[in-house]
Amino acid sequence: MKKRKKGRKLSRERNQRRALLRTVSGALLLREKIKTTEVKAKETSILTEKFITQAKKNTLASRRLLAKVLPQKIVKKLLEKLGPRYKEKNGGYTKIIKLGPRKSDGAKMAIIELVK
Repeated sequence: MKKRKKGRKLSRERNQRRALLRTVSGALLLREKIKTTEVKAKETSILTEKFITQAKKNTLASRRLLAKVLPQKIVKKLLEKLGPRYKEKNGGYTKIIKLGPRKSDGAKMAIIELVK
């Protein structure tokens, strides 16, 4: 019997998918606004919101957890700027704006950005 699985495959194996989502999420956290495909944006939103929630706690355990997954530059920005910015907010840190299809292959595009 087929069970419902959480998350999308993105036509990649597990390790490649994890690496892709970490890099896209890292780029979003650094630049605060990126353009990507709609499906990647939706998956990135889930992961990025988890990272920001950890950064809001700002404990030693959360620092170690973030440092294990993300580069030091991104962890520093998360803990010093983004965590305090969203201290009062309970989720909903990202916003996805849908765009038209990409010219080359017709993939649905979207802009994902951090809410101010």
